[in-house]
Amino acid sequence: MSEPIVKLQGVRRVFEGGRVVAVDGIDLTVQPGEFIAITGHSGSGKSTLLNLIGAMDLPSEGTVHVGGIHVTDRRSMERVRSEKIGFVFQMHNLIPVLNAAHNVEVPLIPMRMSSRDRRKKAEELLELVGLGDRSESNVRVLSGGERQRVAIARALAHDPPLLLADEPTGNLDSHTGDEVMALMHRVRAETNAALILVTHNEDLCATADRHLRMQDGHLGPAD
Repeated sequence: MSEPIVKLQGVRRVFEGGRVVAVDGIDLTVQPGEFIAITGHSGSGKSTLLNLIGAMDLPSEGTVHVGGIHVTDRRSMERVRSEKIGFVFQMHNLIPVLNAAHNVEVPLIPMRMSSRDRRKKAEELLELVGLGDRSESNVRVLSGGERQRVAIARALAHDPPLLLADEPTGNLDSHTGDEVMALMHRVRAETNAALILVTHNEDLCATADRHLRMQDGHLGPAD
């Protein structure tokens, strides 16, 4: 078996001097290309867990490895975010004054790429998500589903081996949400990126390799 893309061992995250335990002793291993769906009530610890996997936060106890990098400090956190992870959020977080292509280019700006190469990569990714003809469109004129497609293209810009999706269909109607999830599955199949989906929608978990549930900071199989 190949090296896991995510490995958490004994991970805890506490707040308010230990009075609030958001994540409590989690062990989790995710393999390349695997699709993990995580559900749970609000306040169960899902977002905190995603922040730890996404190197947005550090554990109070335990170890977090992403893409072979031990996440221990600001430097390792920045490296994981820039090299290993693509984020897709419920609120797509696009830059409204930019067009679709320029939004996709944003993660590539710190990299040693010419402006021509950045633009070529952005156009290729927009083509991949079915928006090849909207590269010059300002994102403010795009539909909600189209904006989420741009967000997926942006998440793929640096070829990450791991996609983290936080309620990516939460603001979409059911038909558009199905289209977005179908796109994410296709992208995962074509790139072998692992996908960790956090959602309240149990229906989105039907095709997951594993459906896990958060409850009171603990993570286990969804029964």
